[in-house]
Amino acid sequence: MTKKSGKMTLIINPEIYASLLVEYQPKVIKTDEENEHAIALAEELAHRQNKTAEESALLELLITLIEKYEDEQYPMGDSNPHSMLRHLMEARNLKQADLVGIIGSSGVISEIVNGKREISKAQAKALGEFFHVDSGLFI
Repeated sequence: MTKKSGKMTLIINPEIYASLLVEYQPKVIKTDEENEHAIALAEELAHRQNKTAEESALLELLITLIEKYEDEQYPMGDSNPHSMLRHLMEARNLKQADLVGIIGSSGVISEIVNGKREISKAQAKALGEFFHVDSGLFI
């Protein structure tokens, strides 16, 4: 690791990163099927214990490709935290019950999804990690 402008920058081994790129073959996403595949790979990498710098770089690349595709295919227009949550749930075919344990009980989730309760910072962080997006989308 090197320190650059107050932040730590991971040094990536080009050979290891190249072998990951060959294995996963990330590319610009053009279909929902490709998007689902990229999401599955990103989730696999995100939940991997002791990720290497190369795996973290690949995860960041996959997230960028997924976000680009979803921004183009599912434009949000004027959005708020509740509509963003509903959009992400719909895009991944999730039900409110799928979020139990992520942000609270089924009652709390129902109130949040229906806009009757604000999303707390802790819940926004948990949602950001779960959906692999910036938690600021939910605040």
